[in-house]
Formats: sequence, structure tokens, C-alpha cells
Amino acid sequence: MSKSEMLKKKQGILLVNLGTPDAPTPAAVKRYLAEFLHDYRVVDLSRWLWCPILHGIILNTRPKRVAAAYASIWTEQGSPLLAISQQQQKALQAKLKYDGYDIPVELAMTYGNPSMSAGLDALVAKGVEEIIVLPLYPQYSATTTGAVFDQLARVIAKRREFPAITFIRDYYQSESYIEALANSVREHWQEKGKGNRLLVSFHGIPQRYADNGDPYPEHCKATARALADKLELEDRQWICSFQSRFGKEEWIKPYTDVTLEQWAEEIERVDVICPAFSVDCLETLEEIQVENRDLFVEKGGQELSYIPALNDRPDHIEMMAELVRQKLNS
Repeated sequence: MSKSEMLKKKQGILLVNLGTPDAPTPAAVKRYLAEFLHDYRVVDLSRWLWCPILHGIILNTRPKRVAAAYASIWTEQGSPLLAISQQQQKALQAKLKYDGYDIPVELAMTYGNPSMSAGLDALVAKGVEEIIVLPLYPQYSATTTGAVFDQLARVIAKRREFPAITFIRDYYQSESYIEALANSVREHWQEKGKGNRLLVSFHGIPQRYADNGDPYPEHCKATARALADKLELEDRQWICSFQSRFGKEEWIKPYTDVTLEQWAEEIERVDVICPAFSVDCLETLEEIQVENRDLFVEKGGQELSYIPALNDRPDHIEMMAELVRQKLNS
């Protein structure tokens, strides 16, 4: 009897990531940004204040510029975030089957396609009685993991019946996650050489969100510290920073771009890793690998070397399988 046959109920896995436009065009980007930026978890301003700004200014000015950025990283398989997430889905299902758990794994996005509703429907169609939801955000934030929970709740609210739900909230200190990050850094250093310092860059959130109780900054700092310890780095050899700020209010610091400007005057080469991103996407492939690389060189540095996201590395997939196995009939 296989392990999946020994389970008390038929279980399935729903991997969830943020989302991506369907195409690198202004129209597709506008649809995506409208859904993303309308979520109160992402922007918590009064709708009376925010909606006129969003629909009157942002959605009429940003889509063209953002679409050009997406076009610069688009591949034959489409959006890197979606293509790599699909690879993760297939790899995780294969890994679980190898471990004796022949259970379905589906993919969903908080915004855009494949939708949360489509992911849920696919699992229900396969007779799943309990869904283990794995948001691909190692560090919890209300803006990401919280938004996944909300979106899932909205989908469930429209149904008379739905499977039992088990939710994996975070894994920012998981030993196998930290080890996978460290492995990726060591391999990069072996192939490309080691830079003068390591910048551990996370997506930022407004400082106000942290002041109101979002634990995300502390989760990021804990991940960065654990990674630095695993790599046996001295404090002067690394720093935890935050990227991708938007708008005029203060976001959590230190800022990635400001840090790179300062370092460019002190060192020749910097390595950058972005542990909050489980797959490479616009924020890593364009913002870090192009925009921030150019900034570092412009300010006097010689080379910014980006260390890719964990993507579908075997040790990353094993980490996901470990998280899932802990929840199977727990």
C-alpha cells in the first residue's frame, strides 16, 4: 500500500504566488495592476482617496512603462514568474510521488491567471477532500500571505461546499530553506567568484505597515541573519536591505538602491540575493539585474552579480515537499 493510500482523506496541494500580466502589453498590465493595486491588503488607504488616484493617474501612466519592463524579460514560455512556477508545480508533484505520495499539485495566483478559483476547481475535480495551501512567500506579510488567505476566503464564500483547508503561513527560518539559499550562494561564488560584499535584498513594505504590526521586516532580518551565519560571513560583509518601494511615504529601510549607491564608492563588486522571491520575476530580473546593476556601475562600482532565485532547484523542491509532508494528515 502506497503512502497516499494510507492517508485518512484525499489531499491535494495548492501552490500560490503573486501573479503576472497575461502579456507584456499596456492593456494586460493595466488589467493586472488594477486587480493588484485595488487590494486593500496591498494599499490600505481609504477607497475614497485611493481609487481616484489609482484609476485617474496610476492606471493611465504606469502600464506603458511597466509593460516595457515586462517585455524585456518575457520568454518564449511567457512570463518568467508563471513559467518557473509551473516548473515548480510539476517538480513538486514528481518529488511527492517519488516519496510515495501520489497526490495532485495545482498552481494559483493571487492576482491574474491561473486564478485561485481555477486552482481550487482543479483540485475538487480530482476528488480532493483537504487542500494544503502553500503560499510561496517564505516571510509572512499581510500584503502577500495575508492577501492569499483573503482571496481564498472570497472564492470559498461563493461556494456551498468546499474542501478542508490547511494553510502554511511561513517558512522563513526553515533549516532546509536556509540551506538551499546558502547552497545557491556557494555555487554562484564557485562559478562566478565571490564579491566584496553580499546584499540580501527583500521586497519592501511601507514603514507604517510594520508599525501597525506586520512582522515581515523581522522575518526578513531573521532569514538574512541565518543565511549569513550559514555562510560564515562577518557583519561587515553583508547587509539586509529592501527594494521596490512605491509612492512618497517612508518604506522599511535600508533601501536597496541607496545602499548600492553608497557601496559603489567603497567596493568594486557586490553579490545580490533576493530570498523573498521564490521564483525570478520582474523585481529580480529587471529591477535588480538591470536597473540596480546600472545604478551600481554608474555610481562607481564595477560589477553587480545577481544570484538567481531558488526557482525549481532540487533542494528548493525538497524543501517544499518537506513542508507538505509535515501537514499530510497532521
